[in-house]
Amino acid sequence: QVQQNVERLFTRFVEEGKATVRLREPAVDLCLSKANVINLKTFLSAVRLAHQGNDTGVLPLSPLVPAKNSDVEKPKTKMIITSRRDYPLTKSFPFSLEHLQTSYCKLARIDSRVLSLRKLRKLDLSHNHIKQLPAALGDLVCLQELDLHDNHLEAFSGALCTSGLQKSLQFLDLSQNQIRALPLEFCRLRGLVRLRLDDNALLRLPCRIGQLSRLRFLSAARNKLPFLPSDFRKLSLENLDLFGNPFEQPNPLVPNIQLKIPCTLLECAARATVNHRIPYGCHLLPSHLCKDLEVAKTCGCGSACLSSFIQITVTMNLHHVAHTVVLVDNMGGTEAPVLCYFCSLDCYSQFLDRHLQSS
Repeated sequence: QVQQNVERLFTRFVEEGKATVRLREPAVDLCLSKANVINLKTFLSAVRLAHQGNDTGVLPLSPLVPAKNSDVEKPKTKMIITSRRDYPLTKSFPFSLEHLQTSYCKLARIDSRVLSLRKLRKLDLSHNHIKQLPAALGDLVCLQELDLHDNHLEAFSGALCTSGLQKSLQFLDLSQNQIRALPLEFCRLRGLVRLRLDDNALLRLPCRIGQLSRLRFLSAARNKLPFLPSDFRKLSLENLDLFGNPFEQPNPLVPNIQLKIPCTLLECAARATVNHRIPYGCHLLPSHLCKDLEVAKTCGCGSACLSSFIQITVTMNLHHVAHTVVLVDNMGGTEAPVLCYFCSLDCYSQFLDRHLQSS
């Protein structure tokens, strides 16, 4: 429908075969390019007359000729840029892009033009100088693969883990950065299947890493991990690489005792909240208590403990959580220390009895 429906005609570049027709309903712009100048002017005249309500029989329209496939420009879905010289500074990125790679471009931050590409499924920003990730990155709700390999990142924002990425993101490469720890919210990226954390400065893995139930490929080689979180036992991986970490020698007979006897009222209330799955939230409790409850430890008996516990490290064969395991060290080992918690002296004593009997 054209009559009384043309908002505006943009004809500044009509001599170059370009024009834009802006409609009111639907609110879209019809962009014309590479047109024959005479035919374009005739067409625009017909649009003006139709907008004014003139009889279609007197419109100066030429017979329609089907366009050839070679004349139709298909939407661009993939763009690969591998040098600073080729990086577009004045042109916009096509909004139809689904795969964008801008590597070796010396980028210090993510271009705001990239953050508006809402159809992106794969974004490769590897081999740049990026130090921070903007919150707007979480607005790319279709993003499935994010490659940030070899940058200058020191953190991965918790806000990104609670954005639309928690459902869409399946592959994440943070290797060769300067990350020391990942936020607690990281384990909300439940869609992750592949995760690369090699060559960072990680001192620990997220304590709730077992919540990444879809994770199948994990590599965190050449970091500074002294042990693995207790939740690591819940993973079910196809491939695991933890080579080159300074894992401590486990010693179950030398516990870290943080027990408070009798338990404080806070400890009792926290244990009851977790054990009985009592609903809570920031509308009921202070935010710091909610965060404490989210990282509550789990004893071997299944009970929770918050700040009153006994902690030890025990040896775990990594084949229990992964089908294929890259050797942990040059000695051919596939074992690593994992944290273990006990809510009481009784639970720890029962563990010691079993451990000494098996030894």
